[in-house]
Amino acid sequence: MKLLEDKIKKEGKVLEGGILKVDGFLNHRLDVALIRELGSDIGREFRESGASLILTVESSGIAIAFAAGESLGLPVLVAKKHKSHNISDGVYTAPVFSFTHKTENNVVVSREYLGAGDRVLIVDDFLASGNAAMGLLSIIEQAGATAVGFVAAIEKEEQGGRALIEGKGIKVYSLARIKEMRAGEIKFN
Repeated sequence: MKLLEDKIKKEGKVLEGGILKVDGFLNHRLDVALIRELGSDIGREFRESGASLILTVESSGIAIAFAAGESLGLPVLVAKKHKSHNISDGVYTAPVFSFTHKTENNVVVSREYLGAGDRVLIVDDFLASGNAAMGLLSIIEQAGATAVGFVAAIEKEEQGGRALIEGKGIKVYSLARIKEMRAGEIKFN
């Protein structure tokens, strides 16, 4: 999506360790108009998927998942990084390693909100090595639900996450696919 690529070129910053800083418009301070357009694009791409809900991981993917949910008329389910007291003991859980934070969390989803009849579209801000995707796919499998696709606002192709997801027979859709990035230079596919 050219709109997102242009925004990344203009405001994104490549940091040491392969981190792309886009928090000024995507996940810390939100460019609402941009995120609305991302949601509309996701809606066009997955309108016929038969999805019954959208799943994301807290917290960076929530805004994009919300915009996609609004476009598709679907609820958004957020996998929590920690089980709080208001979530019942009946949960699905999976480990997810965060490339940006260099931490592993056991994300949880209540069995109350995800079940065998659900057709799930995963939406996240980034696709890099595929750790978050694999964790969410594990949760979907535990529930006996079906994954109908995986969406990333930004994909870092060099890190190979796409192959893991496609290896499970799941469609991957990225709004901006970064082929290479170095300080001062970002190349899109």
